[in-house]
Amino acid sequence: MDGEYYPSPVIDLKALRENPEAVRASQRARGEDETVVDALLSADERRRAAIARADALRGEQKAFGKQVGRAKGEERDALLAKGKELAAEVKTAEAEQSAAEAELAELHRAVPNVVHPDAPEGGEDDYVVLKHVGEQREFDFEPADHLDIGLRLGAIDMERGAKVSGSRFYFLTGIGAQLELALLNMAVAQATAAGFKLMITPTLVRPEIMAGTGFLGAHASEIYRLEADDLYLVGTSEVPLAGYHADEILDGPKRYAGWSSCYRREAGSYGKDTRGIIRVHQFNKVEMFSYVKPEDAEAEHARLLAWEEEMLAKIEVPYRVIDTAAGDLGTSAARKFDCEAWIPTQRAYRELTSTSNCTTFQARRLNVRYRDENGKPQIAATLNGTLATTRWIVAILENHQRADGSVVVPQALRPFLGLDVLEAG
Repeated sequence: MDGEYYPSPVIDLKALRENPEAVRASQRARGEDETVVDALLSADERRRAAIARADALRGEQKAFGKQVGRAKGEERDALLAKGKELAAEVKTAEAEQSAAEAELAELHRAVPNVVHPDAPEGGEDDYVVLKHVGEQREFDFEPADHLDIGLRLGAIDMERGAKVSGSRFYFLTGIGAQLELALLNMAVAQATAAGFKLMITPTLVRPEIMAGTGFLGAHASEIYRLEADDLYLVGTSEVPLAGYHADEILDGPKRYAGWSSCYRREAGSYGKDTRGIIRVHQFNKVEMFSYVKPEDAEAEHARLLAWEEEMLAKIEVPYRVIDTAAGDLGTSAARKFDCEAWIPTQRAYRELTSTSNCTTFQARRLNVRYRDENGKPQIAATLNGTLATTRWIVAILENHQRADGSVVVPQALRPFLGLDVLEAG
């Protein structure tokens, strides 16, 4: 850990001053208020003016103190009285500086990451499909949905999940539990072979870590909070992995694969995907997380997407890759690609993986840096990408089901599961 402090908490203020229109364009693309840019610039000017005034007064006070030290008698008394006035002015100027810095910080944190210029504009439905991979299966029988299959196999128990924990909770039982562990272990094997360091992460984090990753903005209602402990339950291991190197200077690029349980309140989504395990409050996930130099972030983003596709190929399901629209990126991402698997009974594609380039946004808030070629600390870039989650079971069961209710195990998964076919026990 290093003692140096980088004061800029979110987007780069220097870049904002030099090109405010880029940030305005980003806000428009997201469907957000672009007037916040001018408010932020004004607050920045007030802060810099307040700092200059306070510095000048402190300098004057220091020089005045030397003058008092040389004075005697009545002259000294007069100078002491004037010194009290100057001290009061310094105190006022410092209060103004503090207020200006607080105002700037509040506005600064309200601005999401600057959207990549190639990201589509618009909201949730304005994504661009980049490609389709694989053929949708034509069934010669009426396919069952994943929950009916899971019930027949003794793999999923929603009823007792609700009895024990409430709606959107479940038990994975018998072969269901084995299937999830096999899937996640296959993800771990791929990640470690690619050079990622495996991490089993905490699922409770402090407020400054959750805020630093950008999750306490518009989607704060999705997060479980333990008020008595002032801790948050994570919705992804991206959060603890982003905080792992907070206030540190890295000795080079880092790649981690985080295995964790994840928790999401799914506030505002009631009535959506209430059947089965597509949208639940708790699930398991293996997440890739990278720290790189900012100039290497786009290439790393492409690599993360390629690793996600490599993993999807192993479960042999048709999928598509989408370029997520700006208004659906979330606070911290500059660009995001999702891989969505075909779910036969829904006749729709559903997200299985997501990879985001967060550029310097999270690292700036969490003060994560690296040294450039001149040895000077610079803000790092962070990226994340899903490698497997509980939801993948949905795609596996539905796409590989057979008329008798059994499910063929994808070839690559068999060594991890020890079975070629899932059948009712």
